[in-house]
Amino acid sequence: MKIAYFDCFSGVSGDMILGAFVDAGLEIHLLITELEKLHLHGYELSCEKVKRAGIAGTKVYVNIPERHGHSHTAGHMHHLTFPDIRLIIEKSRLHQQIKDNGIKIFHRLAAVEAEIHGTSIEEVHFHEVGAIDSIVDIVGAAIGLHLLGIEKLYFSPVPTGSGYIKCEHGVLPVPAPATAGLLKNQLLKSVAIEKELTTPTGAAIVTTLGEGLKTMPKMKVLTIGYGAGSIDNPEVPNLLRIVIGEDTQRQESDEVWVVETNIDNMTGEIMGYVMDRLFSAGAVDAYFTPVQMKKGRPGIIISAIVPEKHLLSVEAVLFNQTTTFGIRKYKAVRSILSREVKEYESSLGKIRMKIGSLNGDIKNISPEYEDCKRIAEERHIPLKHVYTIITKELDTFNHF
Repeated sequence: MKIAYFDCFSGVSGDMILGAFVDAGLEIHLLITELEKLHLHGYELSCEKVKRAGIAGTKVYVNIPERHGHSHTAGHMHHLTFPDIRLIIEKSRLHQQIKDNGIKIFHRLAAVEAEIHGTSIEEVHFHEVGAIDSIVDIVGAAIGLHLLGIEKLYFSPVPTGSGYIKCEHGVLPVPAPATAGLLKNQLLKSVAIEKELTTPTGAAIVTTLGEGLKTMPKMKVLTIGYGAGSIDNPEVPNLLRIVIGEDTQRQESDEVWVVETNIDNMTGEIMGYVMDRLFSAGAVDAYFTPVQMKKGRPGIIISAIVPEKHLLSVEAVLFNQTTTFGIRKYKAVRSILSREVKEYESSLGKIRMKIGSLNGDIKNISPEYEDCKRIAEERHIPLKHVYTIITKELDTFNHF
């Protein structure tokens, strides 16, 4: 499983998060292309390499040419509410996971703002310019996680800074009330810097999608990126570090049900049909075990391994399609390899390979049966020869 860790040694903000993703390998043109699916106009996104206290990082800019002109969003609204922003995201052509994460972050931010100002989530207003910045930062962060394939996000103790800041509501203490509310129950870090190091947008993103940790999780590091803030602070580099890698903390596992019944009066043809129906009903595996039953009769145990959500469907197959008068079931825990499918260009053509990994190390590689079957039929060669050739190639060359 690919994970990421935000090392917030100089705080965290929306533009720093985007900069860290781009510095770690997210192509800026892909980010721009995805954000265009929001149909949000009146801004330009750009990036450049900069240095903060001598360390190179990437600065992402959300440029809004007319910061006091007419609204640049659908409906020409000077202020946007949470329902307005949710509608913009929902109507986009973005991947559903990106939409869900973006809305989740905005909902959390709106909930905190509503509590601070004594109003409802639906009535919280985001100032026009702030809304555009926030939409780009928040949805952009969701896009970054999705495009980089990050499945789990962690972050370090967060420094907030100190002093005061000027905003729409006047002069406020650091951390701003929204930032403080978003960081409830999180680990904070004290630094003697009189600046706003962590913004509400940055706090909303990491606390909604991530999990705070005292130290970096164990991982096999794949890449590191630095996202730059706006100020070159000589005391602490104004950077957000992201470390992306493969999780080495734990082996994957899940809970399943094992469902069984004994049969001694069904034909082989019907038994084969039952197995097909069990897989169609959601069983992840099914098998027959020959047994000696009462009165010396030979019989078969039908067994199915089933996720809980498909349990009732599998039970229905056994009751409807077999002669059983009862079934037995019990929970079991599976330890499983992390799995992914990659396409391999073999000497026989393209073929999908199922790759099983444990703690980042590949343990098993298996060609997909349907692809091997297709190649065998197209080339008029035995299926066993396809498997032999593919296996020999994988043993000879390190393709993965």
